[in-house]
Amino acid sequence: MIIRSGVDIIEIERFAEQKPEIQKRFLTRVFTIREMTLIRNSTVSAAGRFAAKEAVAKALGCGIGEVRWQDIEILQGKSGEPLLILHAKAKKISAELGLDVWSLSISHSKQNAVAFAVAIGSSPKAENHDP
Repeated sequence: MIIRSGVDIIEIERFAEQKPEIQKRFLTRVFTIREMTLIRNSTVSAAGRFAAKEAVAKALGCGIGEVRWQDIEILQGKSGEPLLILHAKAKKISAELGLDVWSLSISHSKQNAVAFAVAIGSSPKAENHDP
């Protein structure tokens, strides 16, 4: 079995202080249309999802760059919980690592948003060994 984790924390103020023209470009580069629908104008929601994307990238062991921002999508489950959807390169890396179960948690204070991602699965290399 393999377990991978990642954590990230960000100051919410960084999102609130962006100039409107920069913020619009930034948000459309980082977030999918479905995420933007959930975020609306909430800097708290944007910061939490941003931290979650960073945490997932860290759990994948690659960081943002090897995967694109929109390859990691943070939606909302039926009970309001964060729901992770991997696309493109992030999905490929997760499969190559044998990660098939993900858990994601996001929390906020007045100043910060923090996210923690955990993935578990069977290591593909371990499956190829004879007993």
